[in-house]
Amino acid sequence: MGSVSGKVAVVTGAASGIGRELALELARRGAKLALADVDDRGLAQTEGQVRALGAEASGSHLDVSSRADFETFAQDVVTRFGVVHQIYNNAGISGGSHSILDSDYAVFDRVLGINLWGVIHGTKTFLPHLIASGDGHVINISSLNGIMAQPELGPYCTAKFGVRGFTETLRAEMLADQRPVAVTVVHPGGVKTNIASAALAQAESRGEVPTDRDRVRVRTYNDKLLKLPADKAARTIVDGVEDDRARVLVGNDAKALDLLVRAAPRFYTGLIAKYTEKIFG
Repeated sequence: MGSVSGKVAVVTGAASGIGRELALELARRGAKLALADVDDRGLAQTEGQVRALGAEASGSHLDVSSRADFETFAQDVVTRFGVVHQIYNNAGISGGSHSILDSDYAVFDRVLGINLWGVIHGTKTFLPHLIASGDGHVINISSLNGIMAQPELGPYCTAKFGVRGFTETLRAEMLADQRPVAVTVVHPGGVKTNIASAALAQAESRGEVPTDRDRVRVRTYNDKLLKLPADKAARTIVDGVEDDRARVLVGNDAKALDLLVRAAPRFYTGLIAKYTEKIFG
C-alpha cells in the first residue's frame, strides 16, 4: 500500500466527469497534477479547482488518439515536474448506440482511437518515466462494458475489453520483470457523468440526425443507469490505487454484473439482450 501524497500524477480526460473528480481527489490527498483534455474550457476550470485546493498543477490540450501529441505532452510533463509516478488513462467517449451491422467504420476508428489507442499511447509513452521514478503506477479506466458485452455498443465494448486485456498483460509483465510499476484496471459501472449526452451532442455536431430511440436511450441512461456520483467513483479508484489493487470495480452494478458474467458466461448475453430491449424499447 502507498499514499499518493507527493506523487506526480497524469490524468487524461480531466475536463469533466470522472477525470475531473480524480484530479480533485488526488489534489486533496497531496498529489501534483499534470492534467490533459481536448476541452480547453473545462480543463481550465478543473485546473483552477485543483489549484484552489493548494495542489501544484498544469493543464495541457491533448488529443489522446495522437501518438505524436502524447509524446510531446510527456516531454513537457517531465520537463515541468522532473519525474512522473502515475498515469490515469481516463479519457473516453461512448460513440453512440448502433448495432455493429449499422456502425460505420468511422465510428470504430473514432472510439478505438480514443478509448483504446489513447490508453496504449499514454501507457507506452509514460512507462519508461514511471519505471525511472522507482515507484510507478499505471491506472487504466476500462468499464463495466469491459466485463460485460451489451447490444448496440460494439465499438465501445471492443475498446473497453481491449483496455482490460492490455492492462492485465502489462501487470503480468511488470511482475514477471520485477519492474517498480504497479498496474490497475478500473471497471466503473453507471457513473453520473455527461458521457451519454455528449455522444448525442457529438453526433448532431457531425450532421447526424438522432432518432427518437436515440433520445430515449440517452434519457434512460441519465435518469436510470448513470447514478453513482463521480466524486464517489473517484474516491473508490484512488483508494484502490493506494491499496495496489489489480482490479477495481466501481459501483454496485459493476460488482453485480461481474458476478453474473462469472456465474453464467454462456447465458449472460441472452439475459442482457432481453434486459436491453425491455429498458430501451
